[in-house]
Amino acid sequence: MENKTFNRLDYTYKLFIVIALSIVALILAKDIFIPIAFAGFIAVVMLPAVKWMERKKINTVLAITLVLLGFTICLSLLGWLIIDQIVALVNDLPDIQTRLELFTDSIRSSLRKDFGVSILDQNNLVKDAVKSVSTYIGDILVSTGNLISLIIQIPIYIFLFLIYRDKFKLFFQKLLPDQEDFLWKTELENVLQGYVIGLALVTMIIASLNTIGLALLGIEHAIFFGLLSGLLTIIPYVGIFIGAALPAFLALVTKDSAWYAVGVVGIFSFVQFLEGNFITPRITGSKVSINALAAIVALLLGGKLLGIAGMILAVPAIGVFKIILGHTEHLKAFVILLEDTNGGNSKQKIEKSSADEEITTPPAS
Repeated sequence: MENKTFNRLDYTYKLFIVIALSIVALILAKDIFIPIAFAGFIAVVMLPAVKWMERKKINTVLAITLVLLGFTICLSLLGWLIIDQIVALVNDLPDIQTRLELFTDSIRSSLRKDFGVSILDQNNLVKDAVKSVSTYIGDILVSTGNLISLIIQIPIYIFLFLIYRDKFKLFFQKLLPDQEDFLWKTELENVLQGYVIGLALVTMIIASLNTIGLALLGIEHAIFFGLLSGLLTIIPYVGIFIGAALPAFLALVTKDSAWYAVGVVGIFSFVQFLEGNFITPRITGSKVSINALAAIVALLLGGKLLGIAGMILAVPAIGVFKIILGHTEHLKAFVILLEDTNGGNSKQKIEKSSADEEITTPPAS
């Protein structure tokens, strides 16, 4: 009994050491960690396809190469579609700028007439806005450069993760109790695969629905804003607001009535309602099953440490962390704070686990 308790404590210490080292790595080398983290999640999703090819007697290196090639082709097609839409939007920028100036003039007249704001104050406000927009565009260009670097690095890391997966499996076998290894590994793969594949399906559905809604409303560049809104749903709770703000502002500037902007907000709100209550629950189910409080805290921490990439990685990372806690006897109580179930069910699970342990543990001599 004492030996079993010691082993559990030893395992807990190892877990906290790994977590501490991971946090230090996030702080000191986030530019290196981000592509590695993305590659790790994607590699887990690709693993079943690689294993299937290996069972068909295809060489491991060739199997990984073929899967990566398919992934790259799909990603390239998506990138081509997005770039094509961006080019169309850029070509229309002069016309949008003209309409924006007319819109600004009307706002200035209203401010001067209704609120008594002087022309000088308005010019200062416009200058500040232009400066903010310029800074934002500069940040976008820097982010684009970083994104290109990520796109180059991630396939390399994916390839290496899949090649050396047996070494990682051996590492976790040494780190985790032997009797938990198979269950832990299977549950982890199921969660990550279910989450990433489900998220991809949800993204496509949201993009399609928003595109159709914007097109029916007559909003220009509906395909671009629909695709953007779908991609932004990867960021829980925050992405939907960013995705709706851009087409709503464009509608406010380019249309002769503010009701078009209201219509955009209404479409996105309706699609968000469908996503939260029907689409996501039916597709991803309870694969990650993280409550809203834990998800928001994870998003804030991820954004603070890694920016947008951290917000994208936050939810699957907290799902992995929940699995690890669930297989650590002394830390199972923390699962209650993370999972998206009522406290009674969580309590029953822990009590059942404790009861099973008492039954299977022989009495001390």
